[in-house]
Amino acid sequence: MKYIFTLFILLNISCKKAELPEVENFKGKLVIQGICMNYVIQIVDGSVNPTLFEQSWVNPSNNITYKNVFGLASICTFPSNIKEGDEFYFTISKNPIVQSCAQCKAYSPIPAKKIYIEIYN
Repeated sequence: MKYIFTLFILLNISCKKAELPEVENFKGKLVIQGICMNYVIQIVDGSVNPTLFEQSWVNPSNNITYKNVFGLASICTFPSNIKEGDEFYFTISKNPIVQSCAQCKAYSPIPAKKIYIEIYN
């Protein structure tokens, strides 16, 4: 009876772990803090699907080439304390929040590919 109870507990624990969704974590760097939340983020660490970002992008303003970058799509939820050059950890939003905050229309170049991300510590 004692062995059956132990087996039941182990099966219950393993089933609960299997139910948790796996979230991939990545490390990024804010490489361009452009005007009006036109931000460019570089993937520093993690295996992001390569179809989601630009493997190489040239900023037309200064002809600097950036590797593994994307434009920030989640402009309303990006923390204001992260500044150009800062590194941070993020996940890619599976169900992005509708971006309904006020945004000015001034333009600063960013890659064509944008990703909705969530920042965490």
